[in-house]
Amino acid sequence: MVDAQPNVHRRRLGLELRALRKEAGLNLDDAASKLGLSGAPALSKIENGKQRVAPIAIAGFLEAYNCTDPARSAEIRSLATLASSGKRTSLLARYRDSVRDPFAEYVHLEELAKRAETFVYLLPGLLQTEEYAQAVVTGSRKWSTQRDIRKFVELRMKRQQALTRSEPLGLWCVLDEAALRREVGGPDVMRRQLQRLVEVSEELPHVAIQVLPFAKGAHAGMDGGFTLLHFEAGPPVAVVEPMTTSLYLEDDRDVGRYETGFNHLRAEALDTEQSLAFIRNMIKDS
Repeated sequence: MVDAQPNVHRRRLGLELRALRKEAGLNLDDAASKLGLSGAPALSKIENGKQRVAPIAIAGFLEAYNCTDPARSAEIRSLATLASSGKRTSLLARYRDSVRDPFAEYVHLEELAKRAETFVYLLPGLLQTEEYAQAVVTGSRKWSTQRDIRKFVELRMKRQQALTRSEPLGLWCVLDEAALRREVGGPDVMRRQLQRLVEVSEELPHVAIQVLPFAKGAHAGMDGGFTLLHFEAGPPVAVVEPMTTSLYLEDDRDVGRYETGFNHLRAEALDTEQSLAFIRNMIKDS
């Protein structure tokens, strides 16, 4: 095991191992002794997500903590596999020079996620056309050179392969009406973008799009957009993106609030068929 910067999966694994230790009634010193570690500080690093644990070593933790629940053991093993790799996923490895932290962490998590639920005021990158993405990235003023803009737009297009891979990312998107009304790139670009939303909804059954109309008034997402990423193992992660950073929320209470908020938004929005009709009418009127 080697020291490493903590990432979301290692933190999640550490929390699970800490919970097991406490359920077993062991303090850090006693647990470290049973595990054959050098002492409490070494185990503390693991529980805080600052040190990788090889998946093969998880059996020792399960035995030391007397974890006999097959389902929980399997979940922890799966989480250990996700957390163990120091390698970045393929997209991040290819475009690392064009991606700034903390968005780099998001790209990594998105490739590993099984399902995403998102509420947005701007169309999400996974559903953008290239010309819409070009207008968004250019207008953001975050990239200083045309090369950086081109590379980031290219990455955004590559990210969309998550929707068509062999085990595709499930996407449930609630769009505030503002996302459809803001004329990004001009009327022609916007018309083609709206058509893209219709095509994706019709062609990909694992993608659901709902529209939250202005007429609904105040709603559970008034504070801003967010995304919930769900994985094969462990609890989901809530991602909130203020202007200058991204916040990754893992505490059960925080994630629970966003899950509840998304459920309210999903209930308040037009259903998927009504939403498609809404978008088609906008295309006709454009």
